[in-house]
Amino acid sequence: MKPVQLIPEKWVDRYADYLYNYAISRVNHEDTAKDLIQETFIAGLHSAENFKGQASERTWLVAILKRKIIDHYRKINSKKGKAEVKRNYSAASDSEGDWLEEQVADPYSIRENDIIENEELGMALQACIDGLPEKQKKVFVMKTISGISTEDICKELKINPSNLWVIIHRARTALMGCLNKNWFES
Repeated sequence: MKPVQLIPEKWVDRYADYLYNYAISRVNHEDTAKDLIQETFIAGLHSAENFKGQASERTWLVAILKRKIIDHYRKINSKKGKAEVKRNYSAASDSEGDWLEEQVADPYSIRENDIIENEELGMALQACIDGLPEKQKKVFVMKTISGISTEDICKELKINPSNLWVIIHRARTALMGCLNKNWFES
């Protein structure tokens, strides 16, 4: 089997819509989603030499996008408490340091604990999904995780598309609140 080759000049045409839909479902803000897609493409270009060709381009770009989304939420939450963590490194030193800023991950690095963090985030997300009201949970899983078409979901659950999107929005809002409380703040 021939390894997959990257074709960066085709990324926007081939994957921008898919990546946008993926990002918007997780950040729920159009400009942020677009920024994350740009950052994903830039990171992909910077780390193209690390691409082994064992996954499709799209799968590889989604993996980068997932990291960007996690970094986005870390950045948002780190700014909230930034004033509280500013401190001297050492009482014996006159140099002030911002511990938090220096601990922020390099977006182009591959970190050894990503797998553990992703597993923990996955468990936190699953717990939040399990805590949704039954109808929200079912619609969210069908649409966002399983990728079932709006038309098929509406037929199966006997709801209209407007109702489906209201349910999806409420589920996303509840999930973001749950993740903020149980993952990002812990």
